[in-house]
Amino acid sequence: MSPDGASAFSAANCANPHVRSLHPYVPGTQPTGADWIKLNTNELPYPPSPRVGEAVAAEVALLPKYPSPISASLREAIASHHGLDASQVIVGNGSDEILTMLFRAFAGPQREVGETSPSYSLYPVLATIQDTSVQSFPLASDLSLPLEAIANCRAPIFFLTTPNAPFGKGFELEQLRKAIDSFDGIFVADEAYVDFGDTSATELLDKCQNLVVTRSFSKSYGLAGLRVGYALASSEIIDLLDRLRDSYNVNRLSQAGALAAFQDQAYLRDVVGRVKATRERFSAALAEAGWNVVPSQTNFVFARPPVAEGGNRSAVAADLFATLEANKILVRYFPKSSVTSDGLRISIGTDAQMDRCLEVLGAKLD
Repeated sequence: MSPDGASAFSAANCANPHVRSLHPYVPGTQPTGADWIKLNTNELPYPPSPRVGEAVAAEVALLPKYPSPISASLREAIASHHGLDASQVIVGNGSDEILTMLFRAFAGPQREVGETSPSYSLYPVLATIQDTSVQSFPLASDLSLPLEAIANCRAPIFFLTTPNAPFGKGFELEQLRKAIDSFDGIFVADEAYVDFGDTSATELLDKCQNLVVTRSFSKSYGLAGLRVGYALASSEIIDLLDRLRDSYNVNRLSQAGALAAFQDQAYLRDVVGRVKATRERFSAALAEAGWNVVPSQTNFVFARPPVAEGGNRSAVAADLFATLEANKILVRYFPKSSVTSDGLRISIGTDAQMDRCLEVLGAKLD
């Protein structure tokens, strides 16, 4: 009761029960201040194509006008690049919005979601928002797909990060084909990191009518600040998602910047090649120092530190995470799962940034 005798208002009491129990997605730390080395959110360490700034600047005078509600020019460019019709493409406010549309379209009460484990930690959050749960199927010990479990999953939709997050594992095309063919519902290949890998499920779109491929402009294109993503699928699936898409969901500046970046494939290949070269050099240096490094097809590596016989690897990983942070280097540590608590996920930055990371790790472990 309030002091005047009236009942105190509680917004929580008005909310749906599943919203009251929701634990929101927690992204990597975004530091303030100078001199931080950010190796925690898998951002591109280089600026985007020079064409992006020019394209965005040209749109400023048009800001009083609404943008294309369906991101028409960007859809058409993406479709042409992938050999598809524009009706097979949808553009979102980051690939996270695409994932949200997929949950809204195909998941809900009594309509669970399937995933491999470990995976993108946003999936359980989106499932809770839809008042449903996630069936998680662990990757095999060699990080291959649990094909039998996927085939037996009766959820209406299944999500696979490919290459995997947080391990960076890439999957062979034939293994992806078996997984998709065996699943009766919508199969989502979340390819946020695919430009740094060797295999893409896009090659299976014409063969697998239940396949949705999601992509992001935040990683290889260096546009995390513009928030643009897209999905490729059959026209039927895209039509269903379009019914759920917010009007004008991608702003004018983001559409223009993403289109300019997408049209500069030569720049994309150059920066991706630089990141991959740094990734291999950094991985080799860690391995030489005794780390167990998961071979990566992404712009990050997952690595487990060396420990003395009988030592606690999870405790060592936690200590190294804290040491790096104390030296203004941010990486990711996932302590909630025994599968990930014994290692660190380290984004690939510039050569100088990775050298500094190695220097701090080496000094701590010496």
